[in-house]
Amino acid sequence: MIAFSNLTMQYGQKILFENVTLSLDPGKRYGIVGANGSGKTTLLRLISGEDQPVDGEISFSQEAKIGALRQDHFQYESRRVIDVILQGKPVLWDALNEKERLLKQGGQEAESGHRLGELEEIISHQDGYNAESHASELLSGLGIASDYHFDRMSKLSGGFKLRVLLAQLLFQEPDVLLLDEPTNHLDILSIAWLENFLSNVFPSTVLLVSHDRDFLNAVCRYILDVDFQTMDLYPGNYDQFVKNKTLLMEQKRIEHLRLEKKQAEMKSFVDRFRAKASKARQAQSRIKQIERIQFPQIKKSSRVAPQLRFAQKRHSGKEVLHLRGISKSFDTHRVLRDVNFTAMRGDKIAVIGQNGIGKSTLLKIITGELEADLGTCVWGYETHCSYFAQDQGAIFAGSRSVKKKSVYEWLYQFAPQESIGTIRGLLASVLFSGDDVHKELEALSGGETTRLILARMMLEKGNVLVLDEPTNHLDLEGVEALESALGAFEGTLLFVTHDRRFVANVATRILALTTDGVRDYDGTYAEYVSDFEIDYLDRIAVDVRAKKKQKNSEVPAKVSTFVERQELKRLVNRISKKNLQLEKSIVSQENEIAAIDAQFSAAGFYEITTPEQIQALQQRKEKLSVQLSADFQVWEKLLAELESMQARLMEAG
Repeated sequence: MIAFSNLTMQYGQKILFENVTLSLDPGKRYGIVGANGSGKTTLLRLISGEDQPVDGEISFSQEAKIGALRQDHFQYESRRVIDVILQGKPVLWDALNEKERLLKQGGQEAESGHRLGELEEIISHQDGYNAESHASELLSGLGIASDYHFDRMSKLSGGFKLRVLLAQLLFQEPDVLLLDEPTNHLDILSIAWLENFLSNVFPSTVLLVSHDRDFLNAVCRYILDVDFQTMDLYPGNYDQFVKNKTLLMEQKRIEHLRLEKKQAEMKSFVDRFRAKASKARQAQSRIKQIERIQFPQIKKSSRVAPQLRFAQKRHSGKEVLHLRGISKSFDTHRVLRDVNFTAMRGDKIAVIGQNGIGKSTLLKIITGELEADLGTCVWGYETHCSYFAQDQGAIFAGSRSVKKKSVYEWLYQFAPQESIGTIRGLLASVLFSGDDVHKELEALSGGETTRLILARMMLEKGNVLVLDEPTNHLDLEGVEALESALGAFEGTLLFVTHDRRFVANVATRILALTTDGVRDYDGTYAEYVSDFEIDYLDRIAVDVRAKKKQKNSEVPAKVSTFVERQELKRLVNRISKKNLQLEKSIVSQENEIAAIDAQFSAAGFYEITTPEQIQALQQRKEKLSVQLSADFQVWEKLLAELESMQARLMEAG
C-alpha cells in the first residue's frame, strides 16, 4: 500500500497540491490526470524519491521495489539490446556475468566450483534460464523486431530506444510501476499489447500518466485527479471519472444556488421583522441559521484549455498538392512505392496505415524534409505550409545559445514585425502567461513544447497544415482544443496520428497506405471502416488481425541446431514450471471448495451460523469457482503447448 500523509508540494509561490491524505491499494491500476503543470509528473517523481515534498510524507513497505521509466537511453549505445533488458535485474545480471567470467577462466579449484554453485542457485532463483526468452517477448510486444534483439542499441532510433527502456522496466517486475506518457513512442499494435500486458499480465501496482483517453479507459480502474490544488480518488476508468466529476460539480453548483436562495430569504425576513417585538425572536433565530450555513467549496479548476485558432493569410488555389510516382527506400527497405494523389483546398486528410508503412516519411517528403528517390511533389498556387514534426527535440536542437532562448524570443523571431502585445497575447492563448514567457527552451516539458509549436503555426497563418502525431504530449484538454481548432480550420490539412477519436472527428478524407498501394477515400473515417471493414486505429482489431496473421503463418519448424534444442528445452522447463504452479493452485481451490461444501452439509450448521457468515461463505465459493474455471482453461492450453514442444524435442532426438 502507498500512503500519502498531509502531502504538500509547491514550486515558489505555485502550490501544486497541499495536505493530501489518501492511500492506494496494492495490485491496482491508477490513472493520474490533470492539466499540464498541475503536478502529475511531479507526483511520480515524489513516489520514486527523485523529488522531496515540501511537507508531509509518502510511505510504503521498505521491501517494495519502485520502478520508473528512465529517459537516459543514450547511455547504452554499445550494449546489446537483449543485455539492456537483462540489466533490469541487477542481481541476475551480475550473476550471469560472474558465471561467464569464471567459466572463461577455466579454473577447476574448489573455491571456483563452490562459487559457481552459488551463482547457479542465484540464477535459478531469478528465473535466469528463461530470462532471454522473456526479454524477447517484451521487446517483440513493444514492436522491436527479433532481428534487433542481439544488435547494439546504437542501431535503434531514439523512439525505439525508449521502447527498450520500457521493456527493461517491465522485465524488472517492480512492486510499484510508474509510467509517464508510456504510449508516446508506441504504434497502435504496441499500445494494444501494452494495454493487455498491464491489464491482464502485470500483477503489481501501476500508476500512469497519459493523455490517451482510450488507454486510460482500457488499463485503469481508478483515477487520481490532480486539481484544485489537491488530489481526489475516483473509482472506474476515465470516462466514468469524467461523468462522476461532472455530476459532483453540478451537485455542488445546485446546492450552492439552493443555499444562496435560502440565505436571501432569511435575510429578507430578518430585514423586515427585526424591529418588530413580536417577530424579534424569529428574526434572531434566522440570524443564527444564516451564520450556520456552510456553502460547498467550489474552487477554480487548474484545467485550462489552450485557445487555438488557425487563420489563413490568404486562400490557396483550388488544387493544393500533386504527388506523382513518389517512391522512397532506406537501404534495401522500400517504404513508399508509386504514391499518387492530389489534395484539394479544404481537404482534411488523415494518412493512415500499419506501422512502418511510411506515413511519417510521406509527410517529410511533402514538406521537403526528405527527398523522394523517384517522383515529383508539386505545390499549387499560393500555398503556404506550416509543419508540425513528430521529433520535437530536433526543432530546438542546435547550439547552447538556441536552447537558452526564452519562449518569447523563440516565437518573436518568426514575426519580428509583430508587436510585443501580439506575441504575448498569442503565448497567453497557449497558456504561457506572466513569467512563463521567459522560460528557456531546454526547460520546457513535452506539452509546453507542443503548445509553443502550435503558437508558431498560428503565427505563420499558413493555408496548409501538415501535422505528424500532434497529440503526443498534449493533455486531454489540449487534445480536445486542437481537435476543435482543426475542425474549424478552413484551409487544407494533412495529418498522422494514432488517436482514433481524433481521426474520426477531424478527417474528411482518408489516405490509406497499404502494401498493395495507396487507397484514396473521400469520406470520414467511420465511412472508410464501414466500406472496407478494416480499422487501422482500433487497437483490439489490429491486435486480433496481427495474432491471426501470425497464427496462419506459423509452420512447425524442424528443430535442428543445438541452440534451437536448448531454447526449446528452456521453454519446456518454463511452461512445466507454470503448469506445476497452476496444478497446485487448482488443488488448493478444489480443497477449499470441498471444505465449504462440508460446512454447508454439517449437522446444525444453519442453526449456529449467522446469515452474514453463510452469505460470505457462499460468495467465497462462487469466487473460487470462477477462478478455478479460468485456471483450468489456462492449464489445458499450457498442457497442449507442452505436449507439442515435447513432441518436437523427441523428433529432434
